[in-house]
Amino acid sequence: QAQLLESGGGFLQPGGSLRLSCAASGGNFRIFAMGWYRQAPGKQRELVARISNGGNTNYADSVKGRCTISRDNDKKMVYLQMSSLKTEDTAVYYCNAADSDSRGMWDWGQGTQVTVSS
Repeated sequence: QAQLLESGGGFLQPGGSLRLSCAASGGNFRIFAMGWYRQAPGKQRELVARISNGGNTNYADSVKGRCTISRDNDKKMVYLQMSSLKTEDTAVYYCNAADSDSRGMWDWGQGTQVTVSS
């Protein structure tokens, strides 16, 4: 179990870019796969990107080619670089340890709001 703190969200225009950061405190961070999830208003939380403890990455089709997930095990950080943002990327973004079914394993943090609008 670790505490999670997401940051880096904001208000952007379509086509913009940003990098989200997630700091994990406590827990044996390096042994877990980590994921970035998002929840749009009225929708269920969904996984958008996942990185294994070995660095293998997977992306949801909706963000493939536009997002890059990375991690720094020494700093216990996970990042999500997003580009070519679309209005449909508007959501609260969360990070979490991801189990084999990509479900979040730890208590959810507050998330960081990303709003894409012209």
